[in-house]
Amino acid sequence: MNALMQEAIQFANDHESAWDRSISGNFGVHLNDPPPWNRLLGPIHDRGPVSGVVRRDGQTLAEWGEPDRADLTFSVAKLYLALLAGVAHDRGLLPDVDEPVVRRVPGIGFDSGQNAEITWRHLLQQTSEWEGERFGVSDQADRYRAVTFGTPPDGKKGDARPLQRPGTYWEYNDVRINQLSYALLHLFRQPLPDVFREAITRPIGASENWRWVGYDNAWVDLDGRRVQSVPGGSHWGGGMSISARDQALIGQMLLDEGRAQGRQVLSREWIQAMRTPCDIAPYYGFLIWLNTGRRMFPSVPESSFFGVGAGSSFTWVEPERRMVVIVRWLDSAHANALFGKILAAVDAGPQHG
Repeated sequence: MNALMQEAIQFANDHESAWDRSISGNFGVHLNDPPPWNRLLGPIHDRGPVSGVVRRDGQTLAEWGEPDRADLTFSVAKLYLALLAGVAHDRGLLPDVDEPVVRRVPGIGFDSGQNAEITWRHLLQQTSEWEGERFGVSDQADRYRAVTFGTPPDGKKGDARPLQRPGTYWEYNDVRINQLSYALLHLFRQPLPDVFREAITRPIGASENWRWVGYDNAWVDLDGRRVQSVPGGSHWGGGMSISARDQALIGQMLLDEGRAQGRQVLSREWIQAMRTPCDIAPYYGFLIWLNTGRRMFPSVPESSFFGVGAGSSFTWVEPERRMVVIVRWLDSAHANALFGKILAAVDAGPQHG
């Protein structure tokens, strides 16, 4: 490890998340919600220290913190839902992302009004404007939601913003993401963590040291079985707990256009679709953040794309350098500076310093 990489790691450690390491303190997204939505519906657990993994050309250049610790990823789990949608696409369960969702999964909240117009693309790009309640939380809870890398809203979170036609308004909304997850559950007819294990984590060589859990009230009857629908984050608890090393393997598969361990895990076509900018939000693809115009992170190339979770958690894929970087529990205000330092360290090569 060269001196510049050591400096980058020290910078990361010096700028740890302001969230407490214990869930008994300041920990979670739900704390910022207006009542009655400012409560947990599923389990959460204490976090580890700032941790990370840097890979280039499939080789690990650096690790720090506790890279084997399965920690909550918050909204990086949205990226995993996009991968599952890709599995469904490749299996012929979701042949056309522009098809209305109701055609394949009727009876789960897409049957009437403008909800019937919503397509899979709308859900994957966060432009669905779906209206309803899922597992006790109304979509209104996340209207006027402000996120670090999005355009600031012009209203107060939780107010009843007038809805627009599906596909015409971008809004980061976890209830609608949970509705997408619910739709994918009904599309696969099996628990999404089981599909993820079978189709993604085992084929890429990841560990079994991860778990994806839902809210306490998210159990549904499906074909005579009681199964749990999982959220695309940990906004109200639950979500994906996974290690930085396993996240790096997922990032490597994305970097390699869907290939891992000599096989095509996801189609190249789907990976390209995930990276295609949304027309009305060019900084966003299929549940991933894009660096279009270097808007998100000026210090790194425009080709970079990201999974981003509160707390903060980053999966950074950088195709030009053949790099994958995982950073956990960083103060997001310092992400651009850290990524620039990591890039400089990689470019300097192993002998620098």
